[in-house]
Amino acid sequence: MLDFTTSAFARLGAGCGLALLLAACADDKDIATLGPPAQVNFTQAGLYPEGTQYDDAGGRFLVSSQTAGRIGQVKDDGSYAQFADDAQLISTIGLRLDVPRNRLLVAVSDPGYNTARTTSATLRKLAAVAIFNASGAKTGYVNLGALRPAYAAHFANDIAVDAAGNAYVTDSFAPIIYKIDAQGTASVFLENSALGASSGSFGLNGIVAHPDGYLIVAKSDEGALIKVPLSNPANFTKVNTTGLVLTGDDGLQLTDNNTLLVVCNAQGQVYRLSSTDGFATVNRTGSFATGSVFPTTLARRNGTESYVLYSYLNALQVNQNPPVSQFSLTKVGF
Repeated sequence: MLDFTTSAFARLGAGCGLALLLAACADDKDIATLGPPAQVNFTQAGLYPEGTQYDDAGGRFLVSSQTAGRIGQVKDDGSYAQFADDAQLISTIGLRLDVPRNRLLVAVSDPGYNTARTTSATLRKLAAVAIFNASGAKTGYVNLGALRPAYAAHFANDIAVDAAGNAYVTDSFAPIIYKIDAQGTASVFLENSALGASSGSFGLNGIVAHPDGYLIVAKSDEGALIKVPLSNPANFTKVNTTGLVLTGDDGLQLTDNNTLLVVCNAQGQVYRLSSTDGFATVNRTGSFATGSVFPTTLARRNGTESYVLYSYLNALQVNQNPPVSQFSLTKVGF
């Protein structure tokens, strides 16, 4: 498996013949002319991915799975292959590719959909993060829910990483954001009853780290966004969305310091929000309709294109038979 930071040109290798190199360059020119595909479809019956990231160096999307647990990789031609698997991966949810540290962080939970791996000890009680290197080998595993065993339910949902390598993880079933520092030590970063949700509902969900020193967090049950200062997390505030209710807000993505994309699976929409006051307030500046495909989150490709994942988790939640077999990563346009 290739290093996450290896350049595409370097992967041609010094041993390539001149003809092969010229052909590769011609292919690269054709690809550059065509640009990234508008949609990538891949077939894996009953996979139900929830999280995705794009590995620019490897030229592949990485996708999670609520039913199989394994992490997969998807190429532009729709081919799917396993990237990583481990017995501790019950249901994999959000993914975060941390390129500077050459690792993939994976939120691990147990909503009960992986019948081969769920147990009574983990069912709706698990919030963990697994860490993999570029070859797909597991290098770490942190049981975050164990920090707060008094809560009846836990669900690790999404992960953000700041410039120092600290990871922040949302718990959808408990009012907690966890922190895992660059050395792998876990702690409770923020715990407040105001961040909770009623039993069976998803509260805290998508999360991003802003370079100006704060987190932006989706709260799905309210359709709200929360701003959390890294230096003083207890001083969190609700972002003023100027009348826009973000029902079912899930994945978040910063495309620049003033622009946030928000996936609302309950609405079948991706909203583009802009801020001129450090995300105290946002205004809608665009929207992209996905339809009833239960979009969950976004992958950023080459720093210029955003792709939304069509997860069809709504079909999984009602035990649709036969299960959905084709899933899509679709370029977002406004």
